[in-house]
Amino acid sequence: MTYRIPLVEDDPVIAGEVQHHLTGWGYEVMVRDGFDDFDAEWAQLSPHLVLLDLMLPGRNGYHWCRLIRRVSQVPILFLTSAADNLNAITAMAQGADDLIAKPFDLGVLTARIEALLRRTYGYAAPAPVIAHRGLVYDAARATAAHGTQEVELTRNENRILQTLLDNRGSIVSREALMTALWEDDTYVDENTLTVNVARLRRKLADIGLVDLIETRKGQGYLL
Repeated sequence: MTYRIPLVEDDPVIAGEVQHHLTGWGYEVMVRDGFDDFDAEWAQLSPHLVLLDLMLPGRNGYHWCRLIRRVSQVPILFLTSAADNLNAITAMAQGADDLIAKPFDLGVLTARIEALLRRTYGYAAPAPVIAHRGLVYDAARATAAHGTQEVELTRNENRILQTLLDNRGSIVSREALMTALWEDDTYVDENTLTVNVARLRRKLADIGLVDLIETRKGQGYLL
């Protein structure tokens, strides 16, 4: 199933980067800076989730959020600048489900989208078997193997490893990993992440994969 996501954003650079990234993750992203005929266009889009910029030309994000909530309970994720905190709080009160501040990490955005889709539709990302630097990772079984040795992973360890592998070769921020672990409104703090990364590293070391996960100080983790 392909999830359809309208991206209501007037900055062509941001819109292009987000569309390219999410398309690579298998989403259908339709970029626009508003609606000329909301009812007709909304029916045609039939979206599963909306990415909505707060500050738009003409009608702002509040306006479109109100119109959407009159006809649908589809998840709405607001994109807002760091200076718009009060506006973002208002947006949440008017029906938005989540928000992310610009400039944002595309990995964090993807994790937020997946969390909303999980809670709304029971969505689960594909569960692949991935081989990387001697590691054989089975997401469906939640196992990591090296040669003849295999370890089972907890839910959090599984999500951390899958997120790192999905972004292998790139640094994944701690915020992106915390967002990947966040589910059912249970907030994951810095300490919880640190403990789970340490446990995952020990399990990987036990099967001969020492230092597979690299720490990049002040940036995050690299696999």
